[in-house]
Amino acid sequence: MRHVYRCPLRWADMDAYGHINNVVFLRYLEEARIDFLFRPEKDFQQGSVVERHEIVYKQQLVHRHTPVDIELWVTEIRAAWFTVAYEVKDGDTVYATASTRIVPYDFEARRPRRITAEERAFLREYTDDGDTDGTDDRAGGRNEGDRDEAVAA
Repeated sequence: MRHVYRCPLRWADMDAYGHINNVVFLRYLEEARIDFLFRPEKDFQQGSVVERHEIVYKQQLVHRHTPVDIELWVTEIRAAWFTVAYEVKDGDTVYATASTRIVPYDFEARRPRRITAEERAFLREYTDDGDTDGTDDRAGGRNEGDRDEAVAA
């Protein structure tokens, strides 16, 4: 299943070339991610932080009064992080694809934490194939090679 966020385009999002500035796409992804994770019935109460983003720009997006759709889904769930993928689009027109690695975080202890069973169940609802659990369930959920590998959009 995918989460869809209708993202409004703001006049101030344009750059000197008349299209939506590349940096603004990060803000759009953040809006979609917040809409996805922080709903009253499904909330990452303990918090989370972004570890990394990757964006591939496909076509320029120009300002208009109608929102753009951002489809979001979970591509990988590990013990202490998960990856969300996005498509910024109108119907079949894709303006950008992206991914974000998110780390659940304990702000009181000031350190990453493991994904809870409730969070894992919620995230699994939004996977395309249902098989997103990694095999590495050591504390921290990652090995050294994970930090340097590219995240597919």
